[in-house]
Amino acid sequence: MARDGTAARIRWGLKDNLAEMLSSKVDCVECRNCVECKSMVTSPMRLSSSDHGSQPIASNSFNGVSPRLFAETNVSPAAQPQSLLFGNAIDLPNTPLFGTDGIRGRVGDLLTAPLALQVGFWAGQVLQPNPDVPGVVILGQDCRNSSDMLAMALSAGLTAAGLEVWYVGMCPTPVVAYLASISGAVGGVMISASHNPPWDNGIKFFGADGSKLSPTLQAQIEAGLRGNGAGQILGTQSCGTKWGRHYPRPELIEDYLRSLQAPLAKVSLTGMRIVLDLAWGAATRVAASAFQSLGAEVVYLHDAPDGDRINVHCGSTHLGALQQAVEAHAADLGFAFDGDADRVLAVDGNGRAVDGDYILYLWGQSLRQAEQLPGNTIVSTVMANLGFERAWEQQGGKLLRTAVGDQYVHAEMLQTGAMLGGEQSGHVLCRHYGVSGDGLLTALHLAALVQRSGQSLATLVDQSFQTYPQLLKNVRVEDRITRMNWHHCESLQQTIAQAEADMGDQGRILVRASGTEPVIRVMVEAVSADLVSHWTDTVVLAVQHYAQLG
Repeated sequence: MARDGTAARIRWGLKDNLAEMLSSKVDCVECRNCVECKSMVTSPMRLSSSDHGSQPIASNSFNGVSPRLFAETNVSPAAQPQSLLFGNAIDLPNTPLFGTDGIRGRVGDLLTAPLALQVGFWAGQVLQPNPDVPGVVILGQDCRNSSDMLAMALSAGLTAAGLEVWYVGMCPTPVVAYLASISGAVGGVMISASHNPPWDNGIKFFGADGSKLSPTLQAQIEAGLRGNGAGQILGTQSCGTKWGRHYPRPELIEDYLRSLQAPLAKVSLTGMRIVLDLAWGAATRVAASAFQSLGAEVVYLHDAPDGDRINVHCGSTHLGALQQAVEAHAADLGFAFDGDADRVLAVDGNGRAVDGDYILYLWGQSLRQAEQLPGNTIVSTVMANLGFERAWEQQGGKLLRTAVGDQYVHAEMLQTGAMLGGEQSGHVLCRHYGVSGDGLLTALHLAALVQRSGQSLATLVDQSFQTYPQLLKNVRVEDRITRMNWHHCESLQQTIAQAEADMGDQGRILVRASGTEPVIRVMVEAVSADLVSHWTDTVVLAVQHYAQLG
């Protein structure tokens, strides 16, 4: 949050006099007495038969408050639904809300139910193509303890904007992206903080094609939140006379599973022993059936949803447990997912980590041999190892680099026509089979690739490339403004320039503020491990000094 009163102060919240409206005297058919409602209505209530014919409150009421009840108090939400979103003040940071993967932060600090409600409403205003025809939004969540709260608040905002919500419940993020792309929905929303710890959460948006929502539309949502041009956004929509509805649709997850299995219908993983680390997260909902349907023998780790332990010392950011299990069970390979299963890392039969660079290289070779890799092009990010890049170029391929974030990788893939891309961290996108980064899809295809090759994953990795020594360290910087403005620090810039001059073309350095965690990341890569160690430590000290001064 911004410090010293510098936060932007906005006035787009629940109506200040909502409690006053609800305290109006209403005849209840149950007791026939005059009652005072001092709080939000939480159960169906019927108004006096003499006034309204004893009709039940409509199930599409906002937070359980019937439009009829508003009418009784001389307020007409049908005429002005946006009035529900005006009034309460919320502090927002001066830095952008949307990072590289949606809105993400600590629950109770940046992320609260009132914020999620308003994000839902303004997203509804931006996503709704035709206010006279209710659009559909796919809504999913992971198993964090705060995800129920944020999902329901967001749904309330979306329905207040007139959209229908199809709520699939706990699921991997790729489920939301896929369903948005095939259902005719106007978009999708996932409540998750991906690989972050349990106390964080996030809101990810997808467009109607299943891709991450464009920066332009994200900016429009944020403008509404901040009150910048909110009147113009509302002015483009008719307030209408319809509320949206919220529908539980967990059965739609089966459509996603069938989409994973269809391209692999002729593949059998029989005879393969695979260990899956499900990180106490969303993959626990679908991973078992996906791998077992192909005949694999599966050993599971952290295989129940647990909001207190999601990503804690497990999953794609902590491979130790998976490496030990692969060796202990003499498994062929293992896969570790993050909390929402949009990324995956592998472990070979020798217990070695196989990151996104190796996965892209091996999958790229397979697609090229099948003549399914246009221009022999793979899209990755500035984090991709130089060893990967040079080995791929020696194979006659081309590696394009983007900024960190799968949304940038996907945008470059669409612009260049590339069919394969991803990140070293395990976000992998293959447009032949999916519309977004998908850990489960990637794991299934890598296992199938290994099975078809007749060789072990360890052998395939040995035959691929040697990585340059690379070291990534994170410096925790809690203050968001300090974190985002590191590049204005002259002494830090001088240290970086000195490192670049010393390494020349034998190495490179990357410093960036994370878009998903409260850290500044320092990555150094060079031909010499000594160079990497020296300059990583030097730059980290400079970042720590900057953070202390900030």
